[in-house]
Amino acid sequence: MSDDCLPSSGSPVQDACAYADLSRAQKRQRLREIAQVFLKLGSIAFGGPVAHIAMMDDEVVKRRGWLSQERLLDLLGATNLIPGPNSTELAIHIGYERGGIAGLMVAGVSFILPSLLLVWGLAIAYVHYQSVPQVDWLLYGIKPAIVAIVLQALWKLGRKAIKGWLTGSVVLATVVAFAGGGSELVLLLLAGASVVLFRRGFSQHTLRSTGLPSLMLALPAPVSAPMAAASGLQIFWVFLKVGSILYGSGYVLLAFLQRDLVDHNHWLTTQQLLDAVAIGQVTPGPVFTTATFIGYLLNGHVGALAATCGIFLPSFVFVLALNPWVAKLRASQTMSAFLDGVNAASLGLMAAVTYTLGRAAVVDGLTLFWFGVSAIAVLRFNLNAMGLILGGGIVGFAAHLLHWI
Repeated sequence: MSDDCLPSSGSPVQDACAYADLSRAQKRQRLREIAQVFLKLGSIAFGGPVAHIAMMDDEVVKRRGWLSQERLLDLLGATNLIPGPNSTELAIHIGYERGGIAGLMVAGVSFILPSLLLVWGLAIAYVHYQSVPQVDWLLYGIKPAIVAIVLQALWKLGRKAIKGWLTGSVVLATVVAFAGGGSELVLLLLAGASVVLFRRGFSQHTLRSTGLPSLMLALPAPVSAPMAAASGLQIFWVFLKVGSILYGSGYVLLAFLQRDLVDHNHWLTTQQLLDAVAIGQVTPGPVFTTATFIGYLLNGHVGALAATCGIFLPSFVFVLALNPWVAKLRASQTMSAFLDGVNAASLGLMAAVTYTLGRAAVVDGLTLFWFGVSAIAVLRFNLNAMGLILGGGIVGFAAHLLHWI
């Protein structure tokens, strides 16, 4: 251990030291600091991944100086190269930079934990009271706002993901293929491969000869028999698959869950899925803790734990494997092209499932009105999502008091 790393905790000298060069006591102190920072962020991080990342930048770069701005941007770029929730993976990256493998675990778990516990508690209440009007009126007003928020995410992501006719075509092909029963994983991989082929100089004739466009329409998702109940192991594997292959915004999660849990296995209804998304929106932290809520609906505490572990485990593994290679991957033209294709396909998946969610949320004149207000608020005035959700709760409460629902 270097003598330069001996000063007490919190000194500028220690902050510059590698985790491996610290004493045992200093390592424990650093891990406590990591836990405190990310427990705080996980408790107040409303507003989605972009807001989460801005909070991390303020906390770890500007206030604490743990990373340079350039390094944070490199890590953020790396999260776009792997599946999973970007803001959670950025937290895990920062933990790894600050405290090695132990810091990786502490940062990730600390960021997830507040939302996990809150969503778990709300799932228990939902199961107990779901047939009670009080729960119905609350979600009645929130659901149309959720659809508007998803539309805003589609708009913002579309402006970045659609970079020309090629990625625009990928979006349209994905919408058509998904509506026709195409597998999400196949669509994502084929989209990425198609963009790589075109950008590396393959002609349209060459691409057609590979059969990629027809495969995007011809390959359906595997059809499984309807199930009346789900075991903990089945839930774990479903969410492990989703966490391992899901690119893009957390809203893309809806497309995967709609197909696996609603359309194929019939474990949930579309209405329950929308309820789960609403719960995920009113809580801070990762949107992916929606999995905790769904897992509890499917199999109680066992299901909640299985779903949570399944969906977040890949992020820890991917970050651990990727972090040492961040600089090289970021500079790779092939990986950049593949990511452009995957992001375009993710946008298509989001667009396809938004229609289904909208039909479940907009059920009468009042919900149509609130959806319109919400859409204008987010698309024209960029109103914070939390404000819309609170407004939706008020709309539902007023409708309940007036006996409109």
